[in-house]
Amino acid sequence: QVQLVESGGGLVQAGGSLRLSCAASGRTFTSYTMGWFRQAPGKEREFVAAISWGRTTLYSDPVKGRFTISRDNAKNTVYLQMNSLKPEDTAVYYCAARRAIAAVTTTEQYDYWGQGTQVTVSS
Repeated sequence: QVQLVESGGGLVQAGGSLRLSCAASGRTFTSYTMGWFRQAPGKEREFVAAISWGRTTLYSDPVKGRFTISRDNAKNTVYLQMNSLKPEDTAVYYCAARRAIAAVTTTEQYDYWGQGTQVTVSS
């Protein structure tokens, strides 16, 4: 069982930056592929970024070049650095984990989820 706790959300002006963190419990963090998803009001949850245990990364097109996912295995933590934020980035951001090698983009393939952290970007 893995427990995930996100932090770092908040209110920021357009063009600003935030860094989200996701702390994971358990001693096998290095075996997990980690992902970030987001869900805006009235919309489905969508993929943002993922990083495999081998540090292969994937990004959705809307965030590519602006967001960076990274992991610190010594701290059991995954990060999402978000730069050049836009109002359309406003959403609840969720951390997810899957015990598999490949970084993937679909919610169904992730086994564990955090409670989410709100990110609001004002124009």
